[in-house]
Amino acid sequence: MKKYILLCMILVLSALLSACSDTTSEADSADGDQVTLRMTWWGSQSRHDQTQEIIKKFEEEYPDIKIEPEFTGFDGYFEKMAAQAAGNDLPDIMQQNFGEYLNQYADKGLLADLSGFVEDGTIDVEGVSDTVMESGMKDGKLLGIPTGTNALAAFYNKTLLDEAGVEVPNENWTWEDYVDAAKKVHDETGKFGTRLMEPKNLFEYYLREKGYKLFNDDGTDLGYTDDKLLEGYFTLNKELIDDGVAPGYDTIQQIKGVEDELIVHGEAPFDFRWSNQATALTSAAGEQELGMTLLPGSNNTQGMYLKPAMLWSISENSEHKEEAAKFINFFTNNIDVYEIGGSDRGVPIKEEIRSEMSSDLNETDQKVFDYIELVTENSSPIDSNYPPQSTEVLAALSEVDELVMYGELTPEEGAKQFREKAMSILGR
Repeated sequence: MKKYILLCMILVLSALLSACSDTTSEADSADGDQVTLRMTWWGSQSRHDQTQEIIKKFEEEYPDIKIEPEFTGFDGYFEKMAAQAAGNDLPDIMQQNFGEYLNQYADKGLLADLSGFVEDGTIDVEGVSDTVMESGMKDGKLLGIPTGTNALAAFYNKTLLDEAGVEVPNENWTWEDYVDAAKKVHDETGKFGTRLMEPKNLFEYYLREKGYKLFNDDGTDLGYTDDKLLEGYFTLNKELIDDGVAPGYDTIQQIKGVEDELIVHGEAPFDFRWSNQATALTSAAGEQELGMTLLPGSNNTQGMYLKPAMLWSISENSEHKEEAAKFINFFTNNIDVYEIGGSDRGVPIKEEIRSEMSSDLNETDQKVFDYIELVTENSSPIDSNYPPQSTEVLAALSEVDELVMYGELTPEEGAKQFREKAMSILGR
Protein backbone atom coordinates (compact mmCIF):
# COMPACT_ATOMS: atom_id res chain seq x y z
CA MET A 1 0.00 0.00 0.00
CA LYS A 2 2.85 2.37 0.86
CA LYS A 3 4.50 1.66 -2.50
CA TYR A 4 1.19 2.30 -4.28
CA ILE A 5 0.71 5.66 -2.53
CA LEU A 6 4.30 6.66 -3.31
CA LEU A 7 3.83 5.75 -6.98
CA CYS A 8 0.65 7.87 -7.15
CA MET A 9 2.47 10.82 -5.63
CA ILE A 10 5.29 10.49 -8.16
CA LEU A 11 2.81 10.35 -11.05
CA VAL A 12 0.95 13.44 -9.79
CA LEU A 13 4.21 15.34 -9.31
CA SER A 14 5.38 14.34 -12.77
CA ALA A 15 2.11 15.55 -14.28
CA LEU A 16 2.43 18.89 -12.48
CA LEU A 17 6.03 19.33 -13.63
CA SER A 18 5.04 18.45 -17.17
CA ALA A 19 2.23 21.01 -17.11
CA CYS A 20 4.58 23.70 -15.79
CA SER A 21 7.11 22.81 -18.45
CA ASP A 22 4.45 23.02 -21.17
CA THR A 23 3.26 26.41 -19.87
CA THR A 24 6.82 27.77 -19.78
CA SER A 25 7.45 26.39 -23.25
CA GLU A 26 4.28 28.03 -24.57
CA ALA A 27 5.25 31.37 -22.98
CA ASP A 28 8.75 31.21 -24.43
CA SER A 29 7.25 30.37 -27.81
CA ALA A 30 4.85 33.31 -27.58
CA ASP A 31 7.64 35.70 -26.66
CA GLY A 32 9.96 34.35 -29.32
CA ASP A 33 13.11 36.48 -29.45
CA GLN A 34 11.39 39.66 -28.29
CA VAL A 35 13.77 42.41 -27.20
CA THR A 36 12.84 44.95 -24.52
CA LEU A 37 14.25 48.47 -24.74
CA ARG A 38 14.13 51.10 -22.02
CA MET A 39 13.46 54.59 -23.38
CA THR A 40 13.45 57.93 -21.55
CA TRP A 41 12.41 61.48 -22.39
CA TRP A 42 11.34 64.74 -20.75
CA GLY A 43 8.37 66.92 -21.63
CA SER A 44 4.84 68.06 -20.94
CA GLN A 45 1.87 65.74 -20.47
CA SER A 46 0.89 66.21 -24.11
CA ARG A 47 4.37 65.02 -25.19
CA HIS A 48 4.09 62.00 -22.90
CA ASP A 49 0.75 61.06 -24.45
CA GLN A 50 2.01 61.59 -28.00
CA THR A 51 5.21 59.60 -27.43
CA GLN A 52 3.36 56.60 -26.02
CA GLU A 53 1.11 56.63 -29.08
CA ILE A 54 4.23 56.72 -31.28
CA ILE A 55 5.71 53.79 -29.32
CA LYS A 56 2.51 51.82 -29.90
CA LYS A 57 2.81 52.42 -33.66
CA PHE A 58 6.44 51.30 -33.60
CA GLU A 59 5.62 48.12 -31.69
CA GLU A 60 2.90 47.28 -34.20
CA GLU A 61 5.48 47.49 -37.00
CA TYR A 62 8.18 45.72 -34.96
CA PRO A 63 6.33 43.14 -32.81
CA ASP A 64 9.66 41.61 -31.76
CA ILE A 65 10.65 44.85 -29.98
CA LYS A 66 8.95 46.12 -26.82
CA ILE A 67 9.67 49.56 -25.35
CA GLU A 68 9.41 50.34 -21.65
CA PRO A 69 8.85 54.12 -21.30
CA GLU A 70 10.40 56.28 -18.59
CA PHE A 71 9.48 59.95 -18.67
CA THR A 72 9.43 63.05 -16.51
CA GLY A 73 9.41 66.84 -16.73
CA PHE A 74 12.63 68.64 -17.66
CA ASP A 75 13.30 69.55 -14.03
CA GLY A 76 15.12 66.60 -12.54
CA TYR A 77 15.50 64.74 -15.83
CA PHE A 78 19.28 64.99 -16.08
CA GLU A 79 19.73 64.47 -12.34
CA LYS A 80 17.88 61.16 -12.76
CA MET A 81 20.02 60.24 -15.76
CA ALA A 82 23.20 61.12 -13.87
CA ALA A 83 22.17 58.68 -11.14
CA GLN A 84 21.47 56.01 -13.77
CA ALA A 85 24.83 56.67 -15.41
CA ALA A 86 26.59 56.32 -12.04
CA GLY A 87 24.88 52.95 -11.59
CA ASN A 88 25.74 51.85 -15.15
CA ASP A 89 22.01 51.70 -15.81
CA LEU A 90 21.30 54.21 -18.60
CA PRO A 91 18.27 53.46 -20.80
CA ASP A 92 18.84 52.02 -24.27
CA ILE A 93 17.25 55.05 -25.96
CA MET A 94 17.45 58.48 -24.38
CA GLN A 95 16.30 61.95 -25.29
CA GLN A 96 19.42 64.14 -25.15
CA ASN A 97 19.91 67.90 -25.20
CA PHE A 98 22.27 69.67 -27.58
CA GLY A 99 25.20 71.54 -26.09
CA GLU A 100 26.23 71.19 -22.49
CA TYR A 101 24.49 67.86 -21.76
CA LEU A 102 25.47 66.09 -24.99
CA ASN A 103 29.08 67.17 -24.52
CA GLN A 104 29.11 66.07 -20.89
CA TYR A 105 27.89 62.56 -21.75
CA ALA A 106 30.20 62.41 -24.75
CA ASP A 107 33.18 63.33 -22.59
CA LYS A 108 32.45 60.35 -20.33
CA GLY A 109 32.04 57.91 -23.24
CA LEU A 110 28.43 57.10 -22.33
CA LEU A 111 26.88 57.47 -25.79
CA ALA A 112 27.14 55.07 -28.73
CA ASP A 113 28.54 56.23 -32.07
CA LEU A 114 25.62 55.99 -34.52
CA SER A 115 27.74 56.47 -37.65
CA GLY A 116 27.74 52.75 -38.44
CA PHE A 117 23.94 52.58 -38.35
CA VAL A 118 23.75 55.52 -40.76
CA GLU A 119 26.33 53.97 -43.08
CA ASP A 120 24.56 50.57 -43.24
CA GLY A 121 21.13 52.19 -43.71
CA THR A 122 19.60 51.17 -40.39
CA ILE A 123 19.05 54.89 -39.77
CA ASP A 124 18.11 56.65 -43.00
CA VAL A 125 19.09 60.33 -42.98
CA GLU A 126 19.30 60.82 -46.74
CA GLY A 127 18.48 64.41 -47.65
CA VAL A 128 19.07 65.78 -44.13
CA SER A 129 21.33 68.83 -44.25
CA ASP A 130 24.92 68.51 -43.04
CA THR A 131 24.33 71.40 -40.64
CA VAL A 132 21.52 69.51 -38.93
CA MET A 133 23.55 66.30 -38.69
CA GLU A 134 26.60 68.13 -37.33
CA SER A 135 24.57 69.18 -34.30
CA GLY A 136 24.71 65.56 -33.14
CA MET A 137 28.47 65.23 -33.69
CA LYS A 138 31.17 65.40 -31.06
CA ASP A 139 34.85 64.59 -31.58
CA GLY A 140 34.12 62.96 -34.93
CA LYS A 141 31.37 60.70 -33.58
CA LEU A 142 27.66 60.86 -34.34
CA LEU A 143 26.17 60.69 -30.85
CA GLY A 144 22.64 61.88 -31.51
CA ILE A 145 20.05 62.12 -34.29
CA PRO A 146 18.06 65.38 -34.10
CA THR A 147 14.34 64.92 -33.51
CA GLY A 148 13.62 68.15 -35.37
CA THR A 149 14.70 71.76 -35.82
CA ASN A 150 14.04 74.32 -33.11
CA ALA A 151 14.70 77.96 -32.24
CA LEU A 152 14.20 80.35 -29.36
CA ALA A 153 11.03 82.38 -29.81
CA ALA A 154 9.36 85.37 -28.25
CA PHE A 155 5.85 84.10 -27.52
CA TYR A 156 3.25 86.79 -26.97
CA ASN A 157 -0.34 86.75 -25.77
CA LYS A 158 -2.20 88.82 -28.38
CA THR A 159 -5.39 88.77 -26.32
CA LEU A 160 -3.65 90.49 -23.40
CA LEU A 161 -1.73 92.91 -25.63
CA ASP A 162 -5.00 93.96 -27.29
CA GLU A 163 -6.59 94.46 -23.88
CA ALA A 164 -3.73 96.80 -22.90
CA GLY A 165 -3.69 98.61 -26.24
CA VAL A 166 -0.15 97.46 -27.03
CA GLU A 167 0.90 96.58 -30.57
CA VAL A 168 1.95 93.05 -31.38
CA PRO A 169 5.77 92.94 -31.72
CA ASN A 170 7.45 92.18 -35.05
CA GLU A 171 10.88 90.76 -35.81
CA ASN A 172 12.49 94.22 -35.71
CA TRP A 173 11.72 95.08 -32.09
CA THR A 174 14.51 96.10 -29.70
CA TRP A 175 15.12 95.54 -25.99
CA GLU A 176 13.79 99.04 -25.40
CA ASP A 177 10.58 98.16 -27.27
CA TYR A 178 10.24 95.03 -25.13
CA VAL A 179 10.63 96.91 -21.84
CA ASP A 180 8.25 99.69 -22.94
CA ALA A 181 5.58 97.18 -24.01
CA ALA A 182 5.93 95.18 -20.78
CA LYS A 183 5.59 98.32 -18.63
CA LYS A 184 2.55 99.53 -20.53
CA VAL A 185 0.74 96.18 -20.14
CA HIS A 186 1.49 96.25 -16.41
CA ASP A 187 0.28 99.87 -16.07
CA GLU A 188 -2.91 99.27 -18.09
CA THR A 189 -3.96 95.90 -16.66
CA GLY A 190 -2.26 95.55 -13.28
CA LYS A 191 -0.92 92.19 -14.47
CA PHE A 192 2.67 91.24 -15.09
CA GLY A 193 4.17 92.75 -18.25
CA THR A 194 6.43 89.77 -18.94
CA ARG A 195 7.77 86.54 -17.51
CA LEU A 196 11.15 86.58 -15.79
CA MET A 197 13.81 85.43 -18.27
CA GLU A 198 15.75 82.30 -17.35
CA PRO A 199 19.49 82.83 -17.82
CA LYS A 200 20.71 79.47 -19.17
CA ASN A 201 19.58 80.11 -22.75
CA LEU A 202 18.72 83.78 -22.72
CA PHE A 203 22.00 85.17 -21.46
CA GLU A 204 23.72 83.27 -24.27
CA TYR A 205 21.33 84.89 -26.77
CA TYR A 206 21.94 88.29 -25.11
CA LEU A 207 25.69 87.81 -25.66
CA ARG A 208 25.35 86.57 -29.23
CA GLU A 209 23.15 89.53 -30.13
CA LYS A 210 25.99 91.78 -28.99
CA GLY A 211 28.65 89.81 -30.87
CA TYR A 212 29.99 87.56 -28.11
CA LYS A 213 29.84 83.89 -27.07
CA LEU A 214 29.26 82.29 -23.70
CA PHE A 215 32.46 80.23 -23.97
CA ASN A 216 35.67 80.80 -25.91
CA ASP A 217 36.53 78.59 -28.89
CA ASP A 218 38.38 75.87 -26.98
CA GLY A 219 36.03 75.94 -23.99
CA THR A 220 38.72 76.93 -21.48
CA ASP A 221 37.29 80.36 -20.60
CA LEU A 222 34.20 82.52 -20.88
CA GLY A 223 33.71 84.03 -24.33
CA TYR A 224 33.49 87.63 -23.11
CA THR A 225 35.86 89.68 -20.98
CA ASP A 226 33.73 92.69 -20.01
CA ASP A 227 31.52 91.89 -17.01
CA LYS A 228 29.36 94.90 -17.92
CA LEU A 229 27.59 92.54 -20.34
CA LEU A 230 26.26 90.25 -17.60
CA GLU A 231 25.72 93.25 -15.33
CA GLY A 232 23.50 94.78 -18.04
CA TYR A 233 21.51 91.55 -18.40
CA PHE A 234 20.99 91.34 -14.63
CA THR A 235 20.02 95.02 -14.42
CA LEU A 236 17.42 94.65 -17.19
CA ASN A 237 15.63 91.88 -15.34
CA LYS A 238 16.05 93.23 -11.81
CA GLU A 239 14.52 96.60 -12.70
CA LEU A 240 11.48 94.85 -14.17
CA ILE A 241 11.05 92.87 -10.93
CA ASP A 242 11.51 95.93 -8.75
CA ASP A 243 8.84 97.78 -10.75
CA GLY A 244 6.42 94.86 -10.43
CA VAL A 245 6.50 94.37 -14.20
CA ALA A 246 8.09 90.90 -14.02
CA PRO A 247 7.57 88.24 -11.35
CA GLY A 248 10.35 87.26 -8.98
CA TYR A 249 11.52 83.74 -8.27
CA ASP A 250 8.85 83.29 -5.59
CA THR A 251 6.27 83.25 -8.38
CA ILE A 252 8.40 81.42 -10.97
CA GLN A 253 9.16 78.54 -8.60
CA GLN A 254 5.44 77.79 -8.31
CA ILE A 255 5.29 77.00 -12.05
CA LYS A 256 5.56 73.22 -12.44
CA GLY A 257 5.08 72.90 -16.19
CA VAL A 258 4.09 74.61 -19.44
CA GLU A 259 0.45 74.30 -18.42
CA ASP A 260 1.09 76.59 -15.43
CA GLU A 261 2.90 79.37 -17.31
CA LEU A 262 1.65 82.93 -16.87
CA ILE A 263 1.24 83.54 -20.59
CA VAL A 264 -1.32 80.75 -21.04
CA HIS A 265 -3.49 82.15 -18.26
CA GLY A 266 -3.39 85.73 -19.54
CA GLU A 267 -1.25 86.86 -16.58
CA ALA A 268 1.76 88.02 -18.64
CA PRO A 269 2.02 88.85 -22.36
CA PHE A 270 5.62 87.74 -23.10
CA ASP A 271 7.53 84.50 -22.60
CA PHE A 272 10.82 83.57 -24.27
CA ARG A 273 11.21 79.82 -24.85
CA TRP A 274 11.74 77.16 -27.54
CA SER A 275 9.50 77.15 -30.59
CA ASN A 276 8.61 73.46 -30.27
CA GLN A 277 6.68 74.29 -27.09
CA ALA A 278 4.06 76.11 -29.14
CA THR A 279 1.76 73.08 -29.17
CA ALA A 280 1.78 72.64 -25.39
CA LEU A 281 1.39 76.40 -24.80
CA THR A 282 -1.47 76.76 -27.30
CA SER A 283 -3.25 73.73 -25.90
CA ALA A 284 -3.03 75.15 -22.37
CA ALA A 285 -3.99 78.68 -23.45
CA GLY A 286 -7.56 77.84 -24.46
CA GLU A 287 -9.22 81.04 -25.67
CA GLN A 288 -6.05 83.11 -25.27
CA GLU A 289 -4.53 83.85 -28.70
CA LEU A 290 -0.77 83.30 -28.81
CA GLY A 291 1.77 84.36 -31.45
CA MET A 292 5.53 84.20 -31.87
CA THR A 293 8.33 86.32 -33.29
CA LEU A 294 12.11 86.76 -33.04
CA LEU A 295 13.62 87.73 -29.71
CA PRO A 296 14.21 91.47 -29.22
CA GLY A 297 17.50 93.18 -30.02
CA SER A 298 18.96 95.58 -32.58
CA ASN A 299 21.10 92.69 -33.88
CA ASN A 300 18.73 89.81 -33.28
CA THR A 301 19.63 88.21 -36.62
CA GLN A 302 23.11 87.76 -35.16
CA GLY A 303 21.71 86.43 -31.91
CA MET A 304 19.16 83.99 -33.33
CA TYR A 305 20.16 80.45 -34.29
CA LEU A 306 18.65 77.10 -35.22
CA LYS A 307 19.27 74.10 -33.00
CA PRO A 308 18.06 70.53 -32.75
CA ALA A 309 14.94 70.53 -30.58
CA MET A 310 16.53 67.53 -28.90
CA LEU A 311 18.41 64.41 -29.96
CA TRP A 312 17.85 60.68 -29.81
CA SER A 313 20.92 58.91 -28.43
CA ILE A 314 21.73 55.29 -27.60
CA SER A 315 23.59 54.20 -24.48
CA GLU A 316 27.07 52.85 -25.13
CA ASN A 317 26.25 50.04 -22.71
CA SER A 318 23.01 49.02 -24.45
CA GLU A 319 22.92 45.35 -25.42
CA HIS A 320 20.41 46.09 -28.17
CA LYS A 321 21.86 48.99 -30.13
CA GLU A 322 20.53 47.82 -33.50
CA GLU A 323 16.96 47.57 -32.21
CA ALA A 324 17.31 51.00 -30.60
CA ALA A 325 18.59 52.36 -33.94
CA LYS A 326 15.47 50.94 -35.61
CA PHE A 327 13.31 53.09 -33.33
CA ILE A 328 15.32 56.21 -34.16
CA ASN A 329 14.93 55.42 -37.87
CA PHE A 330 11.19 54.89 -37.41
CA PHE A 331 10.86 58.23 -35.64
CA THR A 332 12.89 60.07 -38.30
CA ASN A 333 11.22 58.61 -41.39
CA ASN A 334 7.61 57.82 -40.51
CA ILE A 335 4.99 60.45 -41.36
CA ASP A 336 2.68 58.96 -38.69
CA VAL A 337 5.12 60.11 -36.01
CA TYR A 338 4.74 63.75 -36.99
CA GLU A 339 1.02 63.47 -37.56
CA ILE A 340 0.78 62.38 -33.94
CA GLY A 341 3.35 64.76 -32.44
CA GLY A 342 3.20 67.69 -34.86
CA SER A 343 6.02 70.14 -34.15
CA ASP A 344 6.35 69.18 -30.48
CA ARG A 345 9.87 67.85 -31.03
CA GLY A 346 10.69 70.42 -33.68
CA VAL A 347 10.14 70.74 -37.42
CA PRO A 348 11.02 67.40 -39.13
CA ILE A 349 14.61 67.09 -40.36
CA LYS A 350 13.62 65.15 -43.50
CA GLU A 351 12.52 67.36 -46.39
CA GLU A 352 10.04 64.80 -47.75
CA ILE A 353 8.32 64.61 -44.34
CA ARG A 354 8.09 68.41 -44.16
CA SER A 355 6.67 68.55 -47.69
CA GLU A 356 4.12 65.84 -46.97
CA MET A 357 2.99 67.59 -43.80
CA SER A 358 2.89 71.12 -45.18
CA SER A 359 -0.40 70.65 -47.04
CA ASP A 360 -2.29 69.51 -43.95
CA LEU A 361 -0.87 71.38 -40.94
CA ASN A 362 -3.02 72.57 -38.08
CA GLU A 363 -2.86 76.28 -37.23
CA THR A 364 -0.25 75.93 -34.48
CA ASP A 365 2.10 73.71 -36.48
CA GLN A 366 1.80 76.09 -39.45
CA LYS A 367 2.92 78.94 -37.19
CA VAL A 368 5.91 76.89 -36.06
CA PHE A 369 6.87 75.90 -39.62
CA ASP A 370 6.60 79.56 -40.70
CA TYR A 371 8.61 80.67 -37.69
CA ILE A 372 11.45 78.23 -38.36
CA GLU A 373 11.55 79.50 -41.93
CA LEU A 374 11.78 83.07 -40.58
CA VAL A 375 14.65 82.11 -38.26
CA THR A 376 16.40 80.25 -41.07
CA GLU A 377 16.50 83.52 -43.00
CA ASN A 378 17.41 85.64 -39.95
CA SER A 379 20.02 83.79 -37.90
CA SER A 380 23.69 82.91 -37.60
CA PRO A 381 25.38 79.52 -36.94
CA ILE A 382 24.87 77.90 -33.56
CA ASP A 383 27.70 77.87 -31.01
CA SER A 384 28.81 74.33 -30.22
CA ASN A 385 31.92 75.08 -28.14
CA TYR A 386 30.47 73.82 -24.84
CA PRO A 387 33.12 72.39 -22.50
CA PRO A 388 32.31 69.22 -20.51
CA GLN A 389 31.93 71.38 -17.38
CA SER A 390 29.36 73.68 -19.00
CA THR A 391 26.45 72.18 -17.06
CA GLU A 392 28.17 73.26 -13.84
CA VAL A 393 28.91 76.71 -15.27
CA LEU A 394 25.28 77.20 -16.28
CA ALA A 395 24.10 75.96 -12.89
CA ALA A 396 26.36 78.57 -11.29
CA LEU A 397 24.84 81.23 -13.57
CA SER A 398 21.34 80.25 -12.42
CA GLU A 399 22.41 80.38 -8.76
CA VAL A 400 23.91 83.85 -9.13
CA ASP A 401 20.92 85.07 -11.13
CA GLU A 402 18.62 84.03 -8.30
CA LEU A 403 20.76 85.87 -5.73
CA VAL A 404 20.70 89.04 -7.84
CA MET A 405 16.95 88.87 -8.46
CA TYR A 406 16.35 88.41 -4.71
CA GLY A 407 18.51 91.46 -4.05
CA GLU A 408 21.21 89.61 -2.14
CA LEU A 409 23.81 90.68 -4.70
CA THR A 410 23.93 93.77 -6.90
CA PRO A 411 24.12 93.18 -10.67
CA GLU A 412 27.78 94.25 -10.55
CA GLU A 413 28.56 91.85 -7.70
CA GLY A 414 26.66 89.07 -9.44
CA ALA A 415 28.57 89.49 -12.70
CA LYS A 416 31.87 89.36 -10.81
CA GLN A 417 30.86 86.37 -8.71
CA PHE A 418 29.72 84.40 -11.76
CA ARG A 419 33.08 84.91 -13.47
CA GLU A 420 34.88 83.69 -10.34
CA LYS A 421 32.70 80.59 -10.13
CA ALA A 422 32.99 79.88 -13.87
CA MET A 423 36.78 80.18 -13.88
CA SER A 424 37.05 77.91 -10.86
CA ILE A 425 34.98 75.26 -12.62
CA LEU A 426 36.70 75.59 -15.99
CA GLY A 427 40.15 75.63 -14.40
CA ARG A 428 39.88 72.17 -12.86
